[in-house]
Amino acid sequence: MPLRSFTVDPAETGERLDRLAARRLGTSRNLVQRLIEQDLLFVDGGVASRSYRVREGQSVEAQVPEEGLSPEEIAVPVVFEDEHILVVDKPAGLVVHPGAGNPSGTLVNALLNRDISGGDDPSRPGVVHRLDRDTSGLMVLAKGEPAYSRLVKMMSARRVGRVYRAIVEGRGLPRTGTIDSPVGRDPENPTLMAAGVGKSAITHFEVLTEAAGHAMLRVRLETGRTHQIRVHLSAIGHPVYADPLYGNQVPGHRLWLHAERLSFEHPVSGETLMFHSDIPKDLRSTAIGLDGTFALW
Repeated sequence: MPLRSFTVDPAETGERLDRLAARRLGTSRNLVQRLIEQDLLFVDGGVASRSYRVREGQSVEAQVPEEGLSPEEIAVPVVFEDEHILVVDKPAGLVVHPGAGNPSGTLVNALLNRDISGGDDPSRPGVVHRLDRDTSGLMVLAKGEPAYSRLVKMMSARRVGRVYRAIVEGRGLPRTGTIDSPVGRDPENPTLMAAGVGKSAITHFEVLTEAAGHAMLRVRLETGRTHQIRVHLSAIGHPVYADPLYGNQVPGHRLWLHAERLSFEHPVSGETLMFHSDIPKDLRSTAIGLDGTFALW
């Protein structure tokens, strides 16, 4: 088994050995605990218990079997990066993290070499929120447990600003509106989400323009449930254009949804950070194809 190692960072002082090692080694906590029990994981050359609290500068070495995530060469635009966080502009078509049917080729695989980490799930290190495969735009990821924990708390407290651009089907929407309806697993089809069940979900929207039987919206998330924007807009009769799950599939076109703005306080420095992502060329072409008056970039 290959020998892998890392040095404990100052911000990681006091963390449990098993949790830290799982994150830094990109493997499961259960595997790390087995390595500790089998004397295959060492701290400064000696054995330690799974609940051992590490200190800055300590060296952790482990004989880890070949499994878990692997970094891959996948182009992802980086908008901002420091030692604590990473902000990227996710391309459409890229799944965020490995899962059933997507063991590799994900955003996580693309960013492993940039030290993303944090959280208890080794398949999604540093991931504090997600975008659907065919949704493009801004995401923030953590590079360590302190940043991860603080970002998760900020998300829960609704202190992260997330603004999207969308084109939806149909006319007659009010100029502004709020959709306040729970979102959860569809009881009739658990592979989909549905409005009216599950956890609280709130979506705000503003109509920017209308043309050709469609409307361009600016959408702000107050909560962040799976497929929230798509489910909410479909529930009020205005599904996102080319949404194959909650609207109408359009051959040759992808879901018209883009995460264009992201704002939050830096989880360590407290500095206010604001980011903007231009509408991708493919979505611009689709909008202009529907009607040239949609060109509101």
